[in-house]
Amino acid sequence: MRARLILSEVAIGLRRNLTMTIALVITFAVSLSLFGMALLVRSQVDTMKDYWYDKVQVSIFLCTKSSDTPSCSAGAVTDAQRDQIRADLESLQPLVEQVYYESSAEAYERFREQFKDSPIAANASKDALPESFRVKLSDPTQYAVIASAFSGRPGVDNVVDQRQLLDRFFQVLGGLQAGALIIALAMIVVTALLIANTMRVAAFSRRRETGIMRLVGASSFYIQFPFLLEAAIGAAIGAGIASGVLVAFYKFVVDGMLRETFTFTAFIGWDAVVSILPVLLVTGVGLAAVTALVTLRRYLRV
Repeated sequence: MRARLILSEVAIGLRRNLTMTIALVITFAVSLSLFGMALLVRSQVDTMKDYWYDKVQVSIFLCTKSSDTPSCSAGAVTDAQRDQIRADLESLQPLVEQVYYESSAEAYERFREQFKDSPIAANASKDALPESFRVKLSDPTQYAVIASAFSGRPGVDNVVDQRQLLDRFFQVLGGLQAGALIIALAMIVVTALLIANTMRVAAFSRRRETGIMRLVGASSFYIQFPFLLEAAIGAAIGAGIASGVLVAFYKFVVDGMLRETFTFTAFIGWDAVVSILPVLLVTGVGLAAVTALVTLRRYLRV
């Protein structure tokens, strides 16, 4: 009987405040969708970091005839210098995991392949592209060891750490991720305010029923529980809609478009999406319950 009475009170409350309930569900759906997107972006950035940092290399560019650095004052790199650089790199194992030599001709062919649709490919000459050693490190953070050992030595034009270039790229992504999270948190605050206002109106419109329940000896929790349940139901529906939006976004945008277009990088899988869905539900219902409870203690005197 008590359960039936509570459910009937919940149904009455939802019907009485139908427009506010709909507004609450829509606000929850929007805020939780943004929150889920922010979590999805964070997972994507972490996945890309793992993928690219695992492939990061240190490039040691050798001197050419046109190099103007002090270490290239004697002209292009000699065979003896090149062999000594390779030997010194191999002696740094296990820090140096792999060494790959690229000649000027190979660099030129790779350049033409990468920029085959660009006018700059026709203006580049084979001699303009330097020879290089590409070094894969077992620990990419130990770039300074390679830089100190080879920068400025005869035959070496410059040493480039690809990790520094990636750090700048991921800083931009991190800024976008932070912006998305701030917007999502702002929407969650708006949702909490809307919940508080909804509970306040509901408590005022049903003050007669709650007064009668208090007179017959109902406990505070028993009187407040239907209101809490209304807020939780609205939050659960909103979380369900947000989950559907997140699943559709991954299926049609990430998996259906981005993965096929940008084949040079890694993307998150369904496991990342599935792990976020319970977070949306718990966040939505928890926020609704806590906000409603605090509001009812203030406006529902029992």
